[in-house]
Amino acid sequence: MSTQNILLTDFEYAPFSKIKTEDYKPAILEAVELAKKDINDIVKSDATPTFENTIEALEFSGKKLDRVTSIFFNINSAETNEQIQKIAQEVSPVLSEFKNDVILNKELFKRVKEVYDNRTSLDLNVEQKTLLDKKYKAFTRNGANLPDEKQNDLRDIDKELSKLKLQFGENVLAETNKYELLVTDESRLGGLPEGFKDEAKSIAKSKNKEGWIFTLEYPSYIPFMKYAADRELRKELALAFGSRAFHNDELDNQKNVLKISKLRYKRAKLLGFDSHAHFILEERMAETPEKVDSFLEEMLEKAKPAAEREFKELENFAQELDGIDELQKWDSAYYGEKLKQKLFDLDDEKLKPYFKLENVIHGVFTVAQKLYGLQFKEVTNIDKYHPDVKTYEVTNESGEEIALFYADFHPRPGKRDGAWMTIYKDQYVQDNKNERPHISIVCNFTKPTEKDPSLLTFNEVTTLFHEFGHALHGMLANTTYPSLSGPNVYWDFVELPSQVLENWCYEKESLQLFAKHYKTGEAIPQQYIEKIKESANFLEGMATLRQLSFGMLDLSWHAIDPSKVTDVKKHEVEAFEKTKLYPDVPTNCMSTAFSHIFQGGYSAGYYSYKWAEVLDADTFEYFTENGIFSKDIADKFRENILSKGGTEHPMELYKRFRGKEPKPDALLRRAGLISK
Repeated sequence: MSTQNILLTDFEYAPFSKIKTEDYKPAILEAVELAKKDINDIVKSDATPTFENTIEALEFSGKKLDRVTSIFFNINSAETNEQIQKIAQEVSPVLSEFKNDVILNKELFKRVKEVYDNRTSLDLNVEQKTLLDKKYKAFTRNGANLPDEKQNDLRDIDKELSKLKLQFGENVLAETNKYELLVTDESRLGGLPEGFKDEAKSIAKSKNKEGWIFTLEYPSYIPFMKYAADRELRKELALAFGSRAFHNDELDNQKNVLKISKLRYKRAKLLGFDSHAHFILEERMAETPEKVDSFLEEMLEKAKPAAEREFKELENFAQELDGIDELQKWDSAYYGEKLKQKLFDLDDEKLKPYFKLENVIHGVFTVAQKLYGLQFKEVTNIDKYHPDVKTYEVTNESGEEIALFYADFHPRPGKRDGAWMTIYKDQYVQDNKNERPHISIVCNFTKPTEKDPSLLTFNEVTTLFHEFGHALHGMLANTTYPSLSGPNVYWDFVELPSQVLENWCYEKESLQLFAKHYKTGEAIPQQYIEKIKESANFLEGMATLRQLSFGMLDLSWHAIDPSKVTDVKKHEVEAFEKTKLYPDVPTNCMSTAFSHIFQGGYSAGYYSYKWAEVLDADTFEYFTENGIFSKDIADKFRENILSKGGTEHPMELYKRFRGKEPKPDALLRRAGLISK
């Protein structure tokens, strides 16, 4: 093995500063060869197939490849450039091919099937049974039972899909990065907070331009839409945001959307499923597209009347305030914020001084300490991929190592939009050693300016708690096998730990721990806490309808045969019909920038955000009945949910934690959509 390439050496922590971009491709290619050797050793064994020499051996094969690719693809999301994107395009088909080489390896499947067929006579524990089932299904759900000709078709589809998904994401990122709104007349910036204007001015200065620059990155786009009084500028920015990758040019994603949805359908049919959604949902709590559809319809029935009432109220308010005849999409956040201020006398600018980023980080750490006994210590001797990244050692009450935690908070040109949690090293047990995980969260929060530190909007506070909830799922993992560890769970279960933690942002007992004025140190006033709580359900019907519309759009692409769909925009308009409140904007298209379902892992799974809200509301109701820092309930949640990962069916884990199956009632009560 080459010792020149740092990625191929043995390391505990990702050696970011020593990695050269040109190291990635050869490291991945060599790691693929090493992984192939691992597979070959299993296949060529003369020993009778057993759980240990086949299933466990397969689980722990390709460890170097897993480590190298996790570093590479995480960097491609958080600190990318053209060279890295080019490598991603080159290695993705190779990795897809290798995955198919494994899944379609007849001799390997024969050994796995032999162990699976004898499973009732094996003395396996619950986790081992789950692993065996998962490994067997990984083969059958990916074509192991298909004839050679159809297996080759499957390989071609997977290779093409891996490239198309990357291209989709690169187009969205390029569209986001290339747009800027330059305003040179300060009189057009009415309503914008001073700190936000300072940030826009410093962006312009960094580009050697006079004036203020606003972009399509969330920390710029969202406050602008919320506060800018100039309706024409709001419209200009909203139209740019809504038309990303929808310009019939080299960055257009319409063909990619059609190709991806059609290839997914073709793949599902090859494997004997009615649609891509049927294939995906077999491995979800929801189980079938029919159940998802029925869930979305049930939520729609409860939310739509409330949403229509709220929309009418907002429209009347805009008419009274500014004589707006017809509310448009670019008016929603602005008049929503104005109405919220009128009703609750509360806005982000009043709250932001109490949410200095460092204080919120301290707050989320304190909540984790009170619930789970975790301690966080910032360390400077761990390698980082960017100076903005912070690193923390995580220990328990006994001082034992629990995890390494990376946090990356601010936007950069090489970083994709949004916020996410990711893993650099899984938790697992091997050779009697419990290997602890390396977990990362990546966000895009407002940067500090020359005058002020990074002050978060309340929405950014909940985002930080959300991603940290995912991180806790990774940190507190305690399983034997990496593929069942932490957030490696059914996709409609994965949002429970993240969404439930958001609830602590609304509670007085929690807010008092960290919401302190960044200049005076005074605690957040009691009336603000009451208003945060009161305003939690503000326009909740509209917000729910919006979320349901995304789930329905997702199913419209993936629960059907899309072969007759030729017009992406027309298809989307039809999908949104039931949830429509605002007039359609012909030049805008959501599908062409819907990265969650066309690049990320949410295809046929976007409903899971709402599904997980049902779980999280039910869970938090349990906490509130016993105290939000109840050690008893926190221990149950850690023991049955956070530490167990994907070792059992999530409904079994949930029932063990809660004592019963979840019902939507707690969510509907919390959202004010049914009476308490």
